[in-house]
Amino acid sequence: MALVKLNNRGVRSATTFGSISGLGEMRFIKKLTASSDSELSFVDGTDDVVLDDTYKEYLFTFNNMHPSATTGNPVLSFQGNAAGGSGYDETMTTTHWRTGHNEDDSDQFLSYNTGGDQAEGTAFQQIVDGDTGGDNDQSCAGYLHLFNPSSTTFVKHFISTTHSSAANDVTRQTFNAGYFNTTSAIDEIQFKFSTGNIDAGDICLYGIN
Repeated sequence: MALVKLNNRGVRSATTFGSISGLGEMRFIKKLTASSDSELSFVDGTDDVVLDDTYKEYLFTFNNMHPSATTGNPVLSFQGNAAGGSGYDETMTTTHWRTGHNEDDSDQFLSYNTGGDQAEGTAFQQIVDGDTGGDNDQSCAGYLHLFNPSSTTFVKHFISTTHSSAANDVTRQTFNAGYFNTTSAIDEIQFKFSTGNIDAGDICLYGIN
């Protein structure tokens, strides 16, 4: 349990990223571990996965996601599926910011990447910028927040932050946000690399009250 203290305005604040007694809780739901898998899917009601109106916010954390492909610029991406639908092709509008710095200090950058966003697109949304890197010590990590996916009134907002130890020995941080442009409930989320399999890594799902 997180430690809670009063700030100078008398408002309680958490000192760790976790459960806050009395204000809300973050509960672990499911962990999927990859081993040369083409994708990892979280489907409500399957294998103890909860992705419904039990929680208003869901958090996916991914750790040491390593692609099998060493060529073709593999990037981690995700898509959703509306309740009763199929195909992981929901309509999205998204943004994609990136920062980077080479190990040899030869380049630094901060920019918006139009190649990483969608305007009412149905493709998988990349949440890592550039080639994730296929070297044995390279991988990506981060988190994705999905807000109120069971709503049948509003679109479904999401935000993500990731970091990758990328090809050509570049540290890259990526910021994504957007929404599923549907008023249907989203009850399935799938992650995969844009090319090749997920060689290793794990993704955990949490529900937040």
